[in-house]
Amino acid sequence: MYLKLKRFSPCIKTLHFYFQYVGSALCCPSRASILSGRYPHNHHVVNNTIEGNCSSKAWQKSQEPYTFPALLHSSGYQTFFAGKYLNQYGSEDAGGISHVPPGWSYWFALEKNSKYYNYTLSENGRARNYGQNYSVDYLTDVLANVSLDFLNYKSNNEPFFMMIATPAPHSPWTAAPQYESSFKDVTAPRNSNFNVHGKDKHWLIRQAKTPMSNTSIQFLDNAFRKRWQTLLSVDDLVEKLLKQLQARGELDNTFIFFTSDNGYHTGQFSLPIDKRQLYEFDIKVPLLVRGPGVKPNQTSKALVANIDLGPTILDIAGYDLNKTQMDGMSYLPILKNSNETWRTDILVEYQGEGVNRTDPACPALGPGVSQCFPDCVCEDAYNNTYACVRTICKDHDLQYCEFDDAEVFVEVYNLTADPNQLTNIAKTIDQEILEKMNHRLMVLQSCSGVSCRSPGVFDPRYQFDPMWLFRNGDQGHLLRRKSLKWSTLL
Repeated sequence: MYLKLKRFSPCIKTLHFYFQYVGSALCCPSRASILSGRYPHNHHVVNNTIEGNCSSKAWQKSQEPYTFPALLHSSGYQTFFAGKYLNQYGSEDAGGISHVPPGWSYWFALEKNSKYYNYTLSENGRARNYGQNYSVDYLTDVLANVSLDFLNYKSNNEPFFMMIATPAPHSPWTAAPQYESSFKDVTAPRNSNFNVHGKDKHWLIRQAKTPMSNTSIQFLDNAFRKRWQTLLSVDDLVEKLLKQLQARGELDNTFIFFTSDNGYHTGQFSLPIDKRQLYEFDIKVPLLVRGPGVKPNQTSKALVANIDLGPTILDIAGYDLNKTQMDGMSYLPILKNSNETWRTDILVEYQGEGVNRTDPACPALGPGVSQCFPDCVCEDAYNNTYACVRTICKDHDLQYCEFDDAEVFVEVYNLTADPNQLTNIAKTIDQEILEKMNHRLMVLQSCSGVSCRSPGVFDPRYQFDPMWLFRNGDQGHLLRRKSLKWSTLL
């Protein structure tokens, strides 16, 4: 993403490196969080289907007019989009290719999900079809070219914002011809959680077969390698744009953000390939920032989430964040001062998907599962529905998660001692901490706007009132949690 300032500011030419957490480890809910600055329980996009509100008419009516690009546009910014928007964008039930969300001056959006050839772009609401000739059709290069055109022909009298969303490295992992032989010897990382059984985890993780078959390992290593190959073209895109900004004398006055919508696992806990899970490899993504006043060569441990990206960009542009409905916070202050006081916890939530029929390839599994990969290992199910509090502060690095199933299964990890989340400590951690984390989870699951930024469990300002668990009121949809039996966890 590129944001040109309205006024020149002194520039320190460097990168600030973070890790960013996603509100939900799945494409469409995460992209909706980036655009809206809101948690999934507030923007109501729960999966990648129209029925799950992905680019639906309801999303278009209730959320699109209030996304941060729409607010930037209303403040006098030229706004440019190129790439993958939301997974169902362009489908007939979502208004088709002619629908251009409010707030975009220039619009080059991919119809539906990720492709590299033989796709359709909505070019300002008009369909343009592309074929399979690398020199003119390879999507990553097409996105680079239309972005360069925008930089060359935009108005110099108005500030600008660009959002370039490459599908790479999403499947089908089609590399450019010159990169198809790259990384021949690269395999997926063999960390301590690779190809081990998740013995104390939710049933969906426990059902994975350990050790994985050679077929599954070859499959995931090949996917990992192809993902890297597709990213070489993304490297080319970034280089071209930075050089163009520099040639135009605009680089030093432009903020640049580089991040992703979700992580990905390749063999961790014997799950071949996918996302959707609550673990670090799925919910934690890189975030690099470059821009005026950004401190040189900094790596921040601040707990930044994708709901913060919109508020940060609006803050840079001088927009009054009190006028928004956003749950996130601007991290502009910590970009310029790494000692700035910051939040201690965020919410991660996901609503599981499954089909009401048995997978013909895996008849023994029964109905209710989905995303089944080699050897009938399934990555999702109806009751893979969970919510987590992720806490990072000076003395604590914790994750507390509850599943919305008959078991009310709980997973807790101390990432200081166990960074690869091998051991679920829900049955051994202090009961008072469990109660506080459960309380905090309920607060975050019912939060909206400013209330999403209230003090976390390990913030000195935090106040724990156990009676909150038994109150009626606005959180009626969460009252089921008050019956959680702590004795079952100890």
